[in-house]
Amino acid sequence: MTRNFAHRGYSGKYPENTTLAFRKAVEAGADGIELDVQLTRDGEPVIIHDELVDRTTDGTGRVKDFTLAELQALDASYIYTGQYGRNPIPTLREYCEFVKDLPIVTNIEMKTGVYEYLGMEEKVWAMIQEYHLEEKVIISSFNHFTILRMREIAPKLKYGFLSETWIVGAGRYCHEHGVPCYHPMFRNLTHEVVAELKKYGLEINTYTVNTEEDVRDLAAKGIDTVIGNFPELTRDVLASIQG
Repeated sequence: MTRNFAHRGYSGKYPENTTLAFRKAVEAGADGIELDVQLTRDGEPVIIHDELVDRTTDGTGRVKDFTLAELQALDASYIYTGQYGRNPIPTLREYCEFVKDLPIVTNIEMKTGVYEYLGMEEKVWAMIQEYHLEEKVIISSFNHFTILRMREIAPKLKYGFLSETWIVGAGRYCHEHGVPCYHPMFRNLTHEVVAELKKYGLEINTYTVNTEEDVRDLAAKGIDTVIGNFPELTRDVLASIQG
């Protein structure tokens, strides 16, 4: 059964990576939520995709240069002005409080591809433990060193290597590093690539899938999870396929 994960929450219709988008993803029947974590200047894990706040808020500058208080003074629904009211950048703690009792899997992307945010692994792990989410998270990152570092401190969590390139032998690569999930761009999943990944028994969680045609294609290939901006669309397509 292919799962339906909401990319940055229900980001196709609501301000991405906000509590509103996460709540709407749950209401739309998503099986899981994908989100992005960075650190503030004062070391607090917050949920935002870009290293700059410019695209999604009414501020300007690098996430890592703001304190938590300064970040939360910004409006993360700036590009939806007048539609959904004011939506602050959520903390990871606020998100964990929201999902702790829900049957939702959370794909936490560690946004360490540009700035490493050394020490973020320990902070995220501490919060996962505090809210007893150990069995309900997947940790992924484009920075594969981040995954290996976090696995050292939390070996029982589920991990995935993110990739936007055409890696030759991706299944072997993940297997050799002891990482059970692979998170590629969906267009990279040719039949040959899928066969190689399945040879090594990997869980395949792919992004960003936003059309009925692509959801159907990936479900037919036996992909484990499609991560998309429109969880309601994905829900309906998968229901028509899987019953």
